[in-house]
Amino acid sequence: MSSTGLGGPGASVGTAPSWTCPYIMPVVVILTTDTSSASEDEGSLRRPGRLASTPLQSHSNVEPWLDRVIQGSSTSSSASSTSSHPGGRPAATLAGPAAHAHIDLHPAPPDVTTGLVEHSHCERPQLASVRGVPRGYSGSVLETAGAEKLKQFGKLVTGPISTSCSPEDLVCTSLSAPLPVTGVPVNSRVSSKIQQLLNTLKRPKRPPLKEFFVDDFEELLEVQQPDPNQPKPEGSQMVVLKGEPLALGTPWPPSLLAALQRWGTTQPKAPCLTALDTTGKAIYTLTYGKCKLWSRSLKLAYTLLNKLTSKNEPLLKPGDRVALVFPNSDPVMFMVAFYGCLLAELVPVPIEVPLTRKDAGSQQVGFLLGSCGVTLALTTDACQKGLPKAQTGEVATFKGWPPLAWLVIDGKHLTKPPKDWHPLAQDVGAGTAYIEYKTSKEGSTVGVTVSHASLLAQCRALTQACGYSEAETLTNVLDFKRDAGLWHGVLTSVMNRMHVISIPYALMKVNPLSWIQKVCSYKARAALVKSRDMHWSLLAQRGQRDVSLSSLRMLIVADGANPWSISSCDAFLNVFQSRGLRPEVICPCASSPEALTVAIRRPPDLGGPPPRKAVLSMNGLSYGVIRVDTEEKLSVLTVQDVGQVMPGANVCVVKVEGTPYLCKTDEVGEICVNSSATGTAYYGLLGITKNVFETVPVTAGGVPASDRPFTRTGLLGFIGPDNLVFVVGKLDGLMVVGVRRHNADDIVATALAVEPMKFVYRGRIAVFSVTVLHDDRIVLVAEQRPDASEEDSFQWMSRVLQAIDSIHQVGVYCLALVPANTLPKAPLGGIHISETKQRFLEGMLHPCNVLMCPHTCVTNLPKPRQKQPEVGPASMIVGNLVAGKRIAQASGRELAHLEDSDQARKFLFLPDVLQWRAHTTPDHPLFLLLNAKGTVTSTATCVQLHKKAERVAAALMEKARVNAGDHVALVYPPDTGSRARLRTDRLCPCVSPGVDLIAAFYGCLYSGCVPVTVRPPHPQNLATTLPTVKMIVEVSKSACVLTTQAIMRLLKSKEAAAAVDVRTWPPILDTADDIPKKKIASIFRPPSPDVLAYLDFSVSTTGILAGVKMSHAATSALCRSIKLQCELYPSRQIAICLDPYCGLGFALWCLCSVYSGHQSVLVPPLELESNVSLWLSAVSQYKARVTFCSYSVMEMCTKGLGAQTGVLRMKGVNLSCVRTCMVVAEERPRIALTQSFSKLFKDLGLPARAVSTTFGCRVNVAICLQGTAGPDPTTVYVDMRALRHDRVRLVERGSPHSLPLTESGKILPGVKVIIAHTETKGPLGDSHLGEIWVSSPHNATGYYTVYGEESLHADHFSARLSFGDTQTVWARTGYLGFLRRTELTDASGERHDALYVVGSLDETLELRGMRYHPIDIETSVIRAHRSIAECAVFTWTNLLVVVVELDGLEQDALDLVALVTNVVLEEHHLVVGVVVIVDPGVIPINSRGEKQRMHLRDGFLADQLDPIYVAYNM
Repeated sequence: MSSTGLGGPGASVGTAPSWTCPYIMPVVVILTTDTSSASEDEGSLRRPGRLASTPLQSHSNVEPWLDRVIQGSSTSSSASSTSSHPGGRPAATLAGPAAHAHIDLHPAPPDVTTGLVEHSHCERPQLASVRGVPRGYSGSVLETAGAEKLKQFGKLVTGPISTSCSPEDLVCTSLSAPLPVTGVPVNSRVSSKIQQLLNTLKRPKRPPLKEFFVDDFEELLEVQQPDPNQPKPEGSQMVVLKGEPLALGTPWPPSLLAALQRWGTTQPKAPCLTALDTTGKAIYTLTYGKCKLWSRSLKLAYTLLNKLTSKNEPLLKPGDRVALVFPNSDPVMFMVAFYGCLLAELVPVPIEVPLTRKDAGSQQVGFLLGSCGVTLALTTDACQKGLPKAQTGEVATFKGWPPLAWLVIDGKHLTKPPKDWHPLAQDVGAGTAYIEYKTSKEGSTVGVTVSHASLLAQCRALTQACGYSEAETLTNVLDFKRDAGLWHGVLTSVMNRMHVISIPYALMKVNPLSWIQKVCSYKARAALVKSRDMHWSLLAQRGQRDVSLSSLRMLIVADGANPWSISSCDAFLNVFQSRGLRPEVICPCASSPEALTVAIRRPPDLGGPPPRKAVLSMNGLSYGVIRVDTEEKLSVLTVQDVGQVMPGANVCVVKVEGTPYLCKTDEVGEICVNSSATGTAYYGLLGITKNVFETVPVTAGGVPASDRPFTRTGLLGFIGPDNLVFVVGKLDGLMVVGVRRHNADDIVATALAVEPMKFVYRGRIAVFSVTVLHDDRIVLVAEQRPDASEEDSFQWMSRVLQAIDSIHQVGVYCLALVPANTLPKAPLGGIHISETKQRFLEGMLHPCNVLMCPHTCVTNLPKPRQKQPEVGPASMIVGNLVAGKRIAQASGRELAHLEDSDQARKFLFLPDVLQWRAHTTPDHPLFLLLNAKGTVTSTATCVQLHKKAERVAAALMEKARVNAGDHVALVYPPDTGSRARLRTDRLCPCVSPGVDLIAAFYGCLYSGCVPVTVRPPHPQNLATTLPTVKMIVEVSKSACVLTTQAIMRLLKSKEAAAAVDVRTWPPILDTADDIPKKKIASIFRPPSPDVLAYLDFSVSTTGILAGVKMSHAATSALCRSIKLQCELYPSRQIAICLDPYCGLGFALWCLCSVYSGHQSVLVPPLELESNVSLWLSAVSQYKARVTFCSYSVMEMCTKGLGAQTGVLRMKGVNLSCVRTCMVVAEERPRIALTQSFSKLFKDLGLPARAVSTTFGCRVNVAICLQGTAGPDPTTVYVDMRALRHDRVRLVERGSPHSLPLTESGKILPGVKVIIAHTETKGPLGDSHLGEIWVSSPHNATGYYTVYGEESLHADHFSARLSFGDTQTVWARTGYLGFLRRTELTDASGERHDALYVVGSLDETLELRGMRYHPIDIETSVIRAHRSIAECAVFTWTNLLVVVVELDGLEQDALDLVALVTNVVLEEHHLVVGVVVIVDPGVIPINSRGEKQRMHLRDGFLADQLDPIYVAYNM
């Protein structure tokens, strides 16, 4: 019989039990299982279907209504639209018919779950093996009977599974029923419901179990649903708008070069171009004829084609691209260069002059030049001298630019052509005439190619639309190298033999009225300006009474498409109408680099209709709909028309995204143009060229609206009455926040309306959007005036936020003010938006004030996790068993039963061990203490240590008068730094303070006292370190303090009196001077191994001072486990670079050598401050196989010795002797640090797999320790999102949200570990994150506290599981972790169980219903910017506070605020409440290198951090 296993990927094929049963009936057993093995498409089955809306739309003609909108009417006849949202989730579709009558369905091993069944939320149904179908039971019977009928025939599991059930009972349950008739199809005899169930099992769903976790796809970002009341377009579909045809009877020149030749030969003295200097004086007038434009262009063309060679080959050939690099003050040379290239059949690429090597956008321009294959740049002599130079004196190579040859085109550098030479230029075809650069919204630069035919058609269309005629004078304020300044001032002007007065930008900055004065003096008929120029002239016009604008017939406003240009136009007309300016003269126009001129308003004498204004609702525009409003409201946008479509062009408006459907008449879309006068392509970019230049608009029915392709303009607008074009924004400035669209220019206009002149510069505001959490976020950056105070600036920022919120109904994510003149400038003034955005994202903006509003702006965060009703531990463990999952439990090797032997009794008490060693191996050295120079300052042999301990014990009894059981505080420095020289004698010739601590410890044990090791106070920081010493002494009830002479003086000094009450110290003994020469009468022997041996006090990372009690039995068991794990024998040497005051560091420093007999080379960590290579040199010198250090020591070596490995190798440092280098820590292993350490010192012979970590805590100082044998540490990658739900899901390396975790060493012999639920205290499976519980002979016996908190003791040290093994006594570590069984085998041949520590339970952050680990957030923050040296996070009143140390200039400080907020949002879906920027070293670190986050929190609340900046995010 075949068997089929169902269970998704990884499901095993099972075999049914061979029962002998005549009647078999299928029964459903429902098990709750994990979805970690479910496939993606299975998971997607649970995604709710999209809500469908069926708006009732009116298709009535709205053109008359729209006409009223444009006239400014306040009446609105918008019809209401409704949408229906069907509630509920669509029912799952069931799969097809069963494939076979015999089906063996066995579940894949599910994850650790419970056996509960939820009828409303079923997990994947698992089916018993189906061998037949009952005969005699029709489908109707089963349908009516349902589950109740099934219960009569068998077992249907509908509640917590009884523990008495065997797995076989749960997997396959038999029911009595007749066998089917042979040959009769099965589906004819089962009910439809059973058949549906069988079909569904072929592709079952596996929704997650909410009691334990929320699966990935339930943590999806919120998607803003459409507002049912939002306005919707109601007009009819627009039709393609056709412009007037190009005049046929006009004698157009056949080409632009033909026109140039004609004027150059027939009108040689006619003025072509007049250039002005910065004082407004005409410095040069270029005429059309000989020795002027025509002749000089010929000379340049000849030089380019005939005089430039490379390896005897012409450098250029027709069609090559040439860069034109000319300043804005030299239009004459640019015009000569442009026409010279056209005559030579070369393609000019005009660009800006790079003033520095790091100009804004310069790199992108270089990329354009490289992609165009530009090898030659034309410039002037003056410009070339001003370019940055390399050391060779040649023009420097700019970042990202291709190698260029520079040609100066001043007259003396050109060659006059022979009289019989004529250019072969053909400028009427489809070949490229020139390339105009365009910077996109993202900052990338592309080149728009304009063909000769398009260039000619553009000149003809502009001539007809503007009514240009010969010898007219045009005043041009725009950049003549591109856009309208090029089309009017360089191209169309030559076609019509016009005279152009070019106003340089530098002159406008000095004299904003200069263009008006030139219009007046030259009697100019036309002027080409921007609304900015009109605004500047308004500010400077007072007192100027002698100007007249009566000669103007057209004042072309090139940025008339900007919605806020209307205010400048109206204000300019109001002031200058009295000076001859006629209202019909103002002619706004719209243009784009792709479509060139799109529309232009024409005066009535040229057939233009009267101008119109539209007052539009900002709310409607945000939904892309045109709605009338009144000017009295603030939330309106008043726009002016930009005239009619260009002659010979067709225009339509299409939807911005997706298929280019034609918009409705009251709908805003992207304007598209079909004309022979548009650009033809993006140079070298075929893909986006097709999307932009070959768009085919289609009707709602999908029918093409035209047989010719259209060009997208990037302008957003609509067609109004009289076929006038209205522009409401640009695609580059479009920001989509949620489902609404906002235009950057509108936001700028609102910000400018809030008293701008007092605080910021009017023209120095940038608005852009950045993508954070899959949505656009609005950023506003402005230059702050120097005289504005910080308080004034914040008031202005808050008012701007309120104004934008009320007018646009959108929040500003970040508002930043920067110092004056620091924003990157565009070539002709204004802000370089894309470069500003890039600096913001890279943390290079350097703001002086910043205000973040993530709480109000970010509305698409996933829903907070809802805590589900608790699941009982019994259900959980049974669910684990049924599902085939392991209980997360592991243990180290079994300890040998040494208790029955004499040796075991001998090694039961450490004082007995020391006496035995002093007797059997008196001269065997146990300890070597090194100083900063690496020399041995002292050694302690067995007998020396024994003798010194005896003398200390005698001093305690005689001088301190202590009794057995009294506590004694040991306050010793670990190093030789505080050198109070000790008097020496023949018994203890050179015992330094470092070894003195060990002698004092055993002296206490000899006298029956309980030693308490205390870290000494820091002499330079008594105010903070001495109170901790005093507290430990008082809490431990120490009857005496043993210390050195130097520290004794320090404890009683005046400085100490300022911090603590020095009168209340217990008796203080100096073990150098106060100890007698005689030994103790008898050494104390504890009556029982359970007697207290010592107290271990330390401050946890959460700031809690705790002392734990270690019995003699636990102490010897600890030493025995470490000895077995590390294979420590008297012949071995180990190197220890740890502080000796608590935890495993104390045990290794003071206990293990005495127990095991090995030699410990003691390296005080403080000595590394003066000699960072001390530890590694000692390891090499003594060939230590085993060495211990802390993370702070490892970090010090990594940073301090990174560039000195070669020097160390020359000094003979060789680390190949190291079998294992263990980092002692009470935290998650720092993989990045250990890996960089291994990689850095690999050159010194350090084995790649030598570095590992240990894990211990307060209740057990050594749970895991790698040792010298056993498999190498394993690393797994887990899903960080699953960890937030206390789940463990393994993923591949490099997967999104993957987090690497390394096991914390091997579990020590005699240690048992289990993972328990933090609240129910039930055992968990190996796919759950839970608290690590430990059972071991060397567990501490409890907390030592004066408050007698027995409940805390019972909870931490005497915990029992609530279900399962309820007899074993466990200690709760307070750390979260998980166990995984690996494929590796240990020494016993068993598969190795790896313990992974994730983090401290007390430090986890409960936010949004999930559990976050601070280190994960801190790792993300440190990656955000190179200036962040360290970071720590904590919570304060439900706000997430991030403290970052700035390793850089203070001007970088405020850059970090936005970057920190962004990265935490993106990677952790958390909103940062407060960002605190501090100096390096402010975040407190303990001796093990662990952050003291709660100390930091206390300092923050007490305002003691002295921060550089504190940002409170709104």
